[in-house]
Parts: sequence; structure tokens; C-alpha cells
Amino acid sequence: MAGKAKVIAMAVLLMAAYCTLGQGQVAPATILEIDLENVVTYFNDVSDVSKLTTDPNITTTLGGITFKEFLTMGDIVAVNGRPAKGIDVADARDAVLRIDPHPGGHAIADTERASIIYRTFEILNLDGTQIGSIMFSGLGGGSAPPGEPLPVSRGNFAVVGGTGAFLGARGQMGQAVTPQSVTARQASMAEDPANRRRIGGGRVRFIVQLIPLSRPEIVNTPGGPAVDHSNDFALVTASRPAAPGEVLSLFATGLGPTRPGVDPGKPFPASPLAAVNSPVEVTVNGRAAEVTAAVGYPGTVDSYQVNFRVPSETARGTATIQVTAAWITGPEVRIAVQ
Repeated sequence: MAGKAKVIAMAVLLMAAYCTLGQGQVAPATILEIDLENVVTYFNDVSDVSKLTTDPNITTTLGGITFKEFLTMGDIVAVNGRPAKGIDVADARDAVLRIDPHPGGHAIADTERASIIYRTFEILNLDGTQIGSIMFSGLGGGSAPPGEPLPVSRGNFAVVGGTGAFLGARGQMGQAVTPQSVTARQASMAEDPANRRRIGGGRVRFIVQLIPLSRPEIVNTPGGPAVDHSNDFALVTASRPAAPGEVLSLFATGLGPTRPGVDPGKPFPASPLAAVNSPVEVTVNGRAAEVTAAVGYPGTVDSYQVNFRVPSETARGTATIQVTAAWITGPEVRIAVQ
């Protein structure tokens, strides 16, 4: 286990001498499918501010009026099909753009859109700890722009930044319509938002084409990928292959923030060990492996140790290994399995 001294006893020389990052390379895009529930759009139809959020009952309102302000909230419940927590908050104003506008209701334009929106997804682990946030800006409604993932059917948003595991991210985002989609419920800002989950709302999926600042990378050494036998930290090689069911240790970069955190550019501590804050997954030949630990390697900056168990059904020969953090997957490496 990485929590024990013998698991971190590997010579620091391995990490210091052979940890190589691709300089000037842009991490390839990754796709995040983010599912929301209890989505409610609260329209600003209250002139007396003392009445905001005071009505405990379900309310109705008239939305879709050009220049009208609204605020949307929804619960993040899954990312790429994996359960998650979090909140989507969108601060917006209706801007109903039409090529052939209705007088007194629409704005004339050469495109058709519904609103201008600034939106934030704050994504959490199931235990409530933060993974990171992604910020977007753009236009709601209308068709998807060129180059969006094919499931996107509406919206034109750019990723303008991120925090935590998504620091420095960019990309684009739009909304997909699925058989489970339910339009966001429209409410008055007089409605008490503390009752949003009790009263309920819409069900929405957003597709994010995320270009991260970095991605997980398994370290390369002159002898091959830095994937070791955990019992003695000898490199997995053709002459000493891995075995199905065996616990291995891989050494990687780009797994993101840890708990406890460290200041940027500072080395990870030896005690307590800094656990990777984001969900970490390892696959062997595309099959999920059991991850037993994922920590910042003591004394290094942006170097991590991940312990995982080779699935018992792994076939003999050459196996591919990939590591994923915060749903961002790194490139494959290959090891020998006996």
C-alpha cells in the first residue's frame, strides 16, 4: 500500500532523472458528458426585492422575453456516466435573436439564439470534496457551432477557464438532447430556491469538449514505462513480467491537486502523504483495474505514485496501461504480462 513506508521507498533518482514532460505540446481534447437534475430557471420578475426567494410554493413565470434576466441552477449527478456531485449555476439574460423577428419581442440578427449566459460547473466527489470548476461563456439556444461533438444539438459556449483539476482548461460546450432530457422548469425569483430539489426541475446533459492544460502521463525510463512490481519496485520488463492479480506501482505526472494541498511548485510531503484529489482510474487492456492508492510522490513536484491490481483475467503477452484523472485520460504504455 502507498500509505506504508515500503511503498514509497523507491529511489527518488527514478523520478528526478527520467520524468520527461512533452514541452510545448498541447494535451488532446477529452469529452465530458455532464448530467444535471433538478434544473430550474428563476426569472427576474420581482420588483420588490424583499419578496425575493420568500415563496415556499411552486411558482410560474413568463420567460423568453428579450432583455429579461434569469438565473439557472441544477445539480450535477454524473460525469461520463460515473456518479458525481456538484452545481451548475448560470447567470443570464434573454436575448432572443431572430433573422425574421416579431416586432416588440425579438431582436433582429443574422443568427438565431435565445440568451447570453455565463455558466460555472463546480464538480465534486461523492464525499463532497471539490474536484474543480469549469467556466463557460456564450450564447444559449440555436444550433451547435462547427466542430462541436456530434451529440451537441444547441448552444454556443467557449470554455474560458477552470480551477482545481481543470486549471487552465479551454474548449467548447453545448447541450445534448437525450431520451431522458426534461426541459428546465421555469420559476419566479420569488420562489424559495431552498426547495428546488423537493419541488424538482428539468434533466439536462451538457457535452464539454475540454482541452486541458496537461494530462496524465506515465513516466518513461530507459528500461521502459515506469511501472514497477510493488513488492520490490523492480521495473516490469520482458524478463520480469507482471502477473495477473499482482499489485503494481506506476509513476506518472499530471494527476492534479492533492489532499492535503501543496503550494504550486512545492514538493509533496512524506507525512502525511498527499492523496490525489480527483477520481483516478487505471485500465489494463481497456479493463478497469482496482486502484489501491494514488499519491503525490514525496519530495517531487507533479510526480505521483499509483498502485493498482492487474485484473485476474488479463491475458499473457503485451498489455496496455492507461491512467485517468478527473476523467482526463493519458496515452497508453505497454508492459509484459506472464
